[in-house]
Amino acid sequence: MNNMIQENKTKSSDAVKGIGEEILDWIESLIVSLFIVMLIFTFVFRQVSVIGESMEPTLTGMSQGSGSYGDRLLISNLFYKPEVNDIVVIRSKSLNENIIKRVIAVAGQEIDIDFNTGDVYVDGELRDEPFIKEPTSKNDGAFEYPIVIPEGYVFVMGDNRNNSTDSRSPYVGLVSTSDILGKAFLRIFPFDSFGGLYNSLEG
Repeated sequence: MNNMIQENKTKSSDAVKGIGEEILDWIESLIVSLFIVMLIFTFVFRQVSVIGESMEPTLTGMSQGSGSYGDRLLISNLFYKPEVNDIVVIRSKSLNENIIKRVIAVAGQEIDIDFNTGDVYVDGELRDEPFIKEPTSKNDGAFEYPIVIPEGYVFVMGDNRNNSTDSRSPYVGLVSTSDILGKAFLRIFPFDSFGGLYNSLEG
């Protein structure tokens, strides 16, 4: 009888020990998974909120002091090289804030803007810009056009052309590629607008 009691206690102890080890394994796996997710979102992806109206109608920004929410995006700079029409987040030292704009021209390309007609030309070709709010009539005086973009820089503008501080302004000017925090590729909020962003003329 004593042997049976001892045997049952041993089995019960082994069962408890097995459950405990299983729980510890589960907690360990959860911690490792959370750590990996944190690493991914720290070094691969970032979440940003859009503020202001400069990227309308493509993106809706939060209005300062209004209590309204703007679009929230995921950006990535993993192996990133700027391309025309990319929507990018930029660290602007002169404005002392991060701004979101669209790449219009990259190194080696020539950009010309006719502020009378609102037309934008890159390498002599009229840009097809179905995403802008209105033609480009605002000239903030940063350059005399046309200009050729030097190596290591891009020319950016907001889609809301006449309500955007961008490369046309001496406060922003040409943007160094080292100041680009990443390309916006996914809208995660609001949920009814969840999906990829219009980053190219192909869709």
